[in-house]
Amino acid sequence: MSQPVFRTLDDVIYGTVEQVSPLIRRVIAENPSKFTYRGTGTYIVGHGDVVVIDPGPRLDSHRDALAASLAGERVRAILVTHCHADHSPLAAWLRDETGAPTFAFGPHPRPEPGTEPVEPPDDGVEIEESTDHDFVPTDAVVDGDIVVATSELTMRAVHTPGHTSNHTCWTLAEESALFTGDHVMGWSTTVVSPPDGDMGAYIDSLRRVAARADSMLWPTHGPPRDDGRSYVEALVEHRLERERGVLDAVRSGRGSIPEIVGLLYANVREELHKPAGRSVWAHLAKLVAEGAVVVEDGSVPGLDSVYRAV
Repeated sequence: MSQPVFRTLDDVIYGTVEQVSPLIRRVIAENPSKFTYRGTGTYIVGHGDVVVIDPGPRLDSHRDALAASLAGERVRAILVTHCHADHSPLAAWLRDETGAPTFAFGPHPRPEPGTEPVEPPDDGVEIEESTDHDFVPTDAVVDGDIVVATSELTMRAVHTPGHTSNHTCWTLAEESALFTGDHVMGWSTTVVSPPDGDMGAYIDSLRRVAARADSMLWPTHGPPRDDGRSYVEALVEHRLERERGVLDAVRSGRGSIPEIVGLLYANVREELHKPAGRSVWAHLAKLVAEGAVVVEDGSVPGLDSVYRAV
């Protein structure tokens, strides 16, 4: 299966602020993991009057690093891409410290009972990121809202559902930059995990980003991308190729997610098959919505459903 060309982020120094462009600085939290790569990159945009994007996890060292980096600055706005626990929790602290409003598409929807994975999973394998259900923005935005407009900064919301339903990227017009959160990551593909994650919405949102003319993409995790259009188009094709594999598997008579995972991820370590199953679930839900696949008993697509090609 073809893979987009990923890039690394090396020589990370935790607890320091780095000037990465004329208007952008970055502080990386020391929370490396399989979901966060080297850690959560919090962006400080502007000089004097500044905007903070994705304040990050509840981590004392990161909070202290942000406090030091923002000394003497006036925080005008706090922008959150989505409510996973490595992105939004420190927003409440920063709001209380500075009085700046928080902006996001909205809080993360509360899950229906029985739809979320057991936390922690019984076999010790993390299968998706934990969620900050406590975060509620002071100002809810919709797609296209300008949230900051100063003599130096113009920032606008770009709603990009898929990774989560409330995921939002943020533009910086003055540098033709797009802060992509987890929607586009320079080092890896993105987790899309139902029920809140939606593969169809994710692919549509990727296509929307690919059609933009941003000069630079700034993910919350990993390195920036100056090849946004070609890279995002490669991410789309990667997902569609995986979808074709899922559909072929169902057509061959493999009706359960474990059967499909066993075929498509045969060369992947078995302990990763459970998280892979949620990705297959996302593809199957998309195929059901498009009428290419049905659930045998007519219920909504689930992890334990039996699927059949139309």
